[in-house]
Amino acid sequence: MTRLLALLMLSAPAFAQTDDPFLWLEDVEGEDALAWVEERNATTLEAAQATPEFDAIKARTLAILTSDDRIPYPSILGEHLVNFWTDADNPRGLWRRTTEASYLSGDPEWETLLDIDALGEAEGVNWAYKGTSCLQPDYRHCLVRLSRGGADAVEIREFNTETKQFIEDGFFLPESKGATTWIDENTLLVATDFGEGSMTESGYPRMVKRWTRGTPLEDAELVYTGAESDVGIWAGAYEADGRIIPAIFHRFSFFEGYTLIEHEGEWVELDIPTDADAGFVGDQMTLYLRSDWEAGGTTYPTGTLLAITASSFLNGSRDFEVIVQPGERQTVRGVSTTRNTVLVSMLDEVRPQLWRYRYDGSAWTGERVPSPELATVSVVSTSDTDDRFFFASSGYLQPSTLSLAQDDGGVSEVRQLEPQFDASGLAVEQRHATSADGTRVPYFIVRQEGTGSPEGGTAPTLLYGYGGFEVSLTPSYNALAGANWMARGGVWVVANIRGGGEFGPAWHRSAQRENRQRAYDDFLAVAEHLIETGVTTPDHLGMMGGSNGGLLIGAALTQRPDLFGAAVIQVPLLDMKRYHLLLAGASWMAEYGDPDVDSDWAFISQYSPYQNVDPDAEYPRTLITTTTRDDRVHPGHARKMAALMESYGHEVVYFENTEGGHGSGVTPEQQATMYAVTYGYLWSQLR
Repeated sequence: MTRLLALLMLSAPAFAQTDDPFLWLEDVEGEDALAWVEERNATTLEAAQATPEFDAIKARTLAILTSDDRIPYPSILGEHLVNFWTDADNPRGLWRRTTEASYLSGDPEWETLLDIDALGEAEGVNWAYKGTSCLQPDYRHCLVRLSRGGADAVEIREFNTETKQFIEDGFFLPESKGATTWIDENTLLVATDFGEGSMTESGYPRMVKRWTRGTPLEDAELVYTGAESDVGIWAGAYEADGRIIPAIFHRFSFFEGYTLIEHEGEWVELDIPTDADAGFVGDQMTLYLRSDWEAGGTTYPTGTLLAITASSFLNGSRDFEVIVQPGERQTVRGVSTTRNTVLVSMLDEVRPQLWRYRYDGSAWTGERVPSPELATVSVVSTSDTDDRFFFASSGYLQPSTLSLAQDDGGVSEVRQLEPQFDASGLAVEQRHATSADGTRVPYFIVRQEGTGSPEGGTAPTLLYGYGGFEVSLTPSYNALAGANWMARGGVWVVANIRGGGEFGPAWHRSAQRENRQRAYDDFLAVAEHLIETGVTTPDHLGMMGGSNGGLLIGAALTQRPDLFGAAVIQVPLLDMKRYHLLLAGASWMAEYGDPDVDSDWAFISQYSPYQNVDPDAEYPRTLITTTTRDDRVHPGHARKMAALMESYGHEVVYFENTEGGHGSGVTPEQQATMYAVTYGYLWSQLR
């Protein structure tokens, strides 16, 4: 199909939105909607279980998810290291701790703090653990976040790590989206659902209150209020130089907002760009810029990481020091801090690096932390009391390695994951495709050496992409894709398309709003390049993506079905006419645009998958998955797309997990079933 024909197909939606016959499927737990889901789940599972791959893939996936060989990644909490662990006996998980000496011995003695399976059984609730925040310096008082079925909304309870019990009459917050942080042992800064009028149109809090122990939540002191049209207001805190700096994050759009800190008893709005990220380390304030900024007579370019003495900044100085100023094909991927150092994750032509910077009183100096080439390096946990930190590295064929960096700068390997799949004969290559507007788009390809040829390969090939929200896709060890796809002879491809953060904020912005099609053009260019260079053919080429990546796959499917033999659409956005009305959708209008504005809908309508399904097109048999408990991207997107395609006679495989939030399930059993359905489908379609 020519590009012109593809565009012409987009100009004629199959039906008007007002005539949408499947709105009833947006009723998440409606009787009719759940009956529809149950019927399709039964059909999908019956067919999947009858395939020769299903049992083997599920068993291997379950073995990987519950393996004792997995690295128990630690978080530094004072004298202890804590970890959250799931296995066959504890599918919902254990929150546990050990000492550093015991952990480094290689055979740690773990002390269970909280058993989520036992808690759920005792209370009759399918709890999922969503993390804990503990108060320094003794980390005795903790706030545990619990979710019903893996949703984003959480219930928060105060927990004592000495008694290993929830505190009777302690702090308790009912289920809500939001954020809560410690100010001191008897005070919290809280952003939650306080009742009528306290939430934004996006479903997040718009109020922050200071709550004192022993007083009713409704009597908490109002500190800050935003508008209903904001994305949300979050309570937070910075930890620097042994002190807590209470903070409020006011996001009036997904990518922009105001940052306030409590300084000398007053709330002060930081005089920084609304799209910049502030941080604190020692007596310094750091600032990451997502756009050019003129300050103190100097213009600092997009992507620069700056620092200044915090007190000087608050007193009006703008005499910044540059920590990092990336080159054209470089970007700062993330910033972490220890007590005295700044840890900067970098990408150089999508090749990750980790740098450690120190301030000597007059200038910042940095050193690269040793790590393998073509491997993602990420900070696992840092210490607030010294300069220790754990970091992990992994590549497509290199199992994850956990290392410990000491105060003195030394680095030692703690442990390495045992290989989870047979990588013999596999090779990794970085290649580039040319998009419709001439942009050079990198991608990684993992395959058996010699796979494909200029005459036309037939290798089953899976192309993965995301392309949104400044999220970068970098080389990392994916044991499930390795065991269920690569080791079985499949080619694995990851596309670094625009909309992501692989080359910094500009790479992301170039595919926002009216330029969204560029991300899809990039993805399709990689698909065409795989075919043109003989790696595979359309019949053997599949694509997969989730969330915003599910939108990507939906757009690619409706625009160029001729390029693909399979499509996996996971927890997706698909109905872009109504996305802003469903759950957290309104918070993403800075990324996509507002479909209620005619000029925005003019470009959104050109790619919105639900509006562009063609009754007469020849789509490959398509797999669409979601979860009932996804309270971020509404399951109605997936349900309605499947129903619409079915109504036109297109073949759809549909599966909806009843738990899992914005993911693939809560327990290893649920996740293994989802992966078995997914990879079983791919093998049946592409070989």
